Amino acid sequence: MSLADARAHCPDLATMAHDPEGDVRALDHLANRMIRFTPLVASDPPDGLLLDITGAAHLFGGEQALVAQAMAETGLSTRHALADHAAAARALARYGGSDVLALPVAALELPEEALSGLRRAGLYRLGDLARRSMAGLATRFGEEAVARLRAILGDLPSPLAPCVPLAPIRAHVRFAEPVARTCDVLKAMEALLIDAAGQMEARRIGGRCFVVMLERCDGVRRRLMVETGQPTRDPTPVMRLFTERIETLADPLNPGFGFDAIGLAVPGTEPLAALQPDMANERASNRASESAQADSIAELIDRLSTRLGPDNVLRLTPVDSHIPERAQSLMPASGQIAVSWPAFNQANAPPRPLLLLDPPQPITAIASVPDGPPQRFRWRGRLHTVAHAEGPERLAPEWWRQMEGHLPGHGLTRDYYRVEDAEGCRFWLLRHGLFDERRDPAWYIHGLFA
Repeated sequence: MSLADARAHCPDLATMAHDPEGDVRALDHLANRMIRFTPLVASDPPDGLLLDITGAAHLFGGEQALVAQAMAETGLSTRHALADHAAAARALARYGGSDVLALPVAALELPEEALSGLRRAGLYRLGDLARRSMAGLATRFGEEAVARLRAILGDLPSPLAPCVPLAPIRAHVRFAEPVARTCDVLKAMEALLIDAAGQMEARRIGGRCFVVMLERCDGVRRRLMVETGQPTRDPTPVMRLFTERIETLADPLNPGFGFDAIGLAVPGTEPLAALQPDMANERASNRASESAQADSIAELIDRLSTRLGPDNVLRLTPVDSHIPERAQSLMPASGQIAVSWPAFNQANAPPRPLLLLDPPQPITAIASVPDGPPQRFRWRGRLHTVAHAEGPERLAPEWWRQMEGHLPGHGLTRDYYRVEDAEGCRFWLLRHGLFDERRDPAWYIHGLFA
């Protein structure tokens, strides 16, 4: 049913936008987690997994015990089935039951026209098809129907294409003698970063999170982690971040009797193609300079976030809202990818002030007509006479955020005016509510133009 009909039946219905890419990532994540039960795990999009547990069930106390642990590992409501081959297990899990001959013909997953032809012929179950001649079925309903039926019955092989997880990006060094000086530790870390950069370059990926594990000879371990705003495999900026991290530690890096091993892991990676920094033509050179400038800004953000903490270095990100005070939010700068802001300076869009008052400050205003621009207003005890006024820019309330919907009396309309007083100062004034919405609309000053 439509979402409106569903909400009419269930007003407390919780909804969220469909994210197909997120579903694919979640399925791949679950497949990687299932590898602890068997090395043969295959994805069955959009919502299925196939596990070949031959020779692995006894390690977990039998098939039923393995299934119970695997289902608990997902943390989701699941439906499973056990069979001698993958096609039968898949059909039983998706269409229910324990006998493949009792499954409906929909388990063949043929086009609706072919399924309608089978039902018109009186064939409703796979057992009805299994008792017929395969040659006759192929002649009447096509070879694809017969091939899928034989795969579910086990007459044709149904091999798996297992997911092969990539080896994690890691590097490790062990010293013959314990290392106690910080400069020697940093040199070893740089060598590990160069090794990891070679691994990432072969896969065309870059690191977003780098973790170093320092192992002391007395068994104590120290863990250092840095994050970058953009994927990188250049050891120089990462080493600079590690140096910043060591200098800002509340507990100094105490080597004790020395470190006898250092390990590096890159748990967070993203695709990163090769770049050409220098080109002969001017256009490519400009692109290279713009890329270098963006990289330098990202590097500065990473250094500040490492030194001051990720929650102390913030950036404004756009929010999908036309209400000015909701159109942006503060997020940690290191973990955000730069996004483009909507353009408000187009020919058909009125300009907005760079400085907004949070919250808007109330004023008293006098207008010549009920819905006209103000002629005078008083702000902070000072009277301003309006010399020029532009507007209004009318913004409707966000009615879709209210359970009652777009009904009269729910939310007030905003009228924004760009005004200039007799002294040349420019203001962004707001009238909250129309005269047919409230008898005494309130006036506010929401921003200042430079």
